[in-house]
Amino acid sequence: MARGADGAIWQPHFCQCARHHDADPRFTEKFFTQTLDHFNFNSMGNGTFNQRYLITDQYWEKGFGPIFFYTGNEGDIWEFALNSGFITELAAQQRALVIFAEHRYYGKSLPFEKDSFNIPQISLLTVEQALADYAIMITELKQQLGATDCPAIVFGGSYGGMLSVYMRLKYPNIVAGALAASAPILSTAGLGDSRQFFRDVASDFESVSSDCTDAVRGAFHQLKELAESQEYRHIQSAFALCKPLSSAQDIHQLNGFLRNAFTLMAMLDYPYSTHFMGNMPANPVKVHRLKKDVWPIVYNATGILPCFDLYSLYLECADPTGCGLGFDSLAWDYQACTEIELCYESNNVTDMFPPMPFTEEDRRLYCSKRWGVVPRPGWLNIQFWGDALSTASNIIFSNGDLDPWANGGVRTSLSDSLIALNISGGAHHLDLRGSNEADPVSVISARKTEADLIAHWVKMERTRLQKFAKITRVLSLTVSETLIEINN
Repeated sequence: MARGADGAIWQPHFCQCARHHDADPRFTEKFFTQTLDHFNFNSMGNGTFNQRYLITDQYWEKGFGPIFFYTGNEGDIWEFALNSGFITELAAQQRALVIFAEHRYYGKSLPFEKDSFNIPQISLLTVEQALADYAIMITELKQQLGATDCPAIVFGGSYGGMLSVYMRLKYPNIVAGALAASAPILSTAGLGDSRQFFRDVASDFESVSSDCTDAVRGAFHQLKELAESQEYRHIQSAFALCKPLSSAQDIHQLNGFLRNAFTLMAMLDYPYSTHFMGNMPANPVKVHRLKKDVWPIVYNATGILPCFDLYSLYLECADPTGCGLGFDSLAWDYQACTEIELCYESNNVTDMFPPMPFTEEDRRLYCSKRWGVVPRPGWLNIQFWGDALSTASNIIFSNGDLDPWANGGVRTSLSDSLIALNISGGAHHLDLRGSNEADPVSVISARKTEADLIAHWVKMERTRLQKFAKITRVLSLTVSETLIEINN
């Protein structure tokens, strides 16, 4: 899903990690020996790879407190650990062990090192393999840490939130509940309106100024007219581009480059400055003048780039909302070509962007050429239930009304234990971030509800485990007594 590119921090194509960072000293970085292929015993020589995870027991009541497990998503795991402070705050309250697990093929968890993105090696990058990774890791770390009776709760934001939902659906024997923040489990399964995402990006800007969307739409129209007149030098100067444009493809790339900037600002419209997926000031959506301010805030926040290189700062891929840069962008592009459906379009009618369709046929052609794969529309809907979730339990679906991903997720509670929390004034998984004095009351309230529900789930699971242990002991004694009687 949309990823930014601050030229001062993220280097295109070269670096393995999403960005440099200062590690949180509370966490210890470790590596878990993980199975390459969980579903084929003859595949890849039954090999293993080193899967990175971060762990802190600073708050844990050893052997009793719950395990809070973050299901890592499409990037360097440090990026998510450093921007999910609510989890450690909650761990301090509930005396939990905290683990952030890195998704296979991202960050340093490359199963085949530099060859990981070759064919067929990349074929082991699937949602199902990632979920099995997490299930194995939780189970084995519980054994190693003397935590077999500690209830596990999974957390995740965006794609990571989708994985948390799927963990609860597929492995309810391992995880007792899930907090899925900004998880677009419906739209990425091909459900809903393909116009929704960019319509909601535009709505964020329109909510700040009713004139904003008209101005942006007009600016894109002016760009179109300049392109049709082949005023390429004029366009280069207006947008401070490093190289002159010379073709319709260059204009298409520029449109995607600009649309991606608006997308990231809408997603990351937090009430305070952040360093997540790039550097953003507080309330970035309020900066909405296409000609000068929008793209530098995303692509050159530090101001050190003298010009903008369209093809190195933005990569077109199978995700119209953006794949980011570097190795992580390759992994996400492959996932968007296989299981994750992101056929979103802008059309200049329901949104303020130029018409840029991305149909199933567009996706099929691109993915066949790029990765040699044919997407399977509807697969997530079949494999992970789509909107037929009523028989599931213990999942929180949280969404902020400023987040363009929100309406691709669950916005209405489905039962007493499938709870939808809608956060007024909330951007992309704001509730997972640490407390901040600028937080709206809505997110403070949402975190309180989440904390209460998770505490309840932990208590329920602990009671269940105790009952199971008691029944097991009784059965064991009964069998022993019966054997003694038979022998006598």
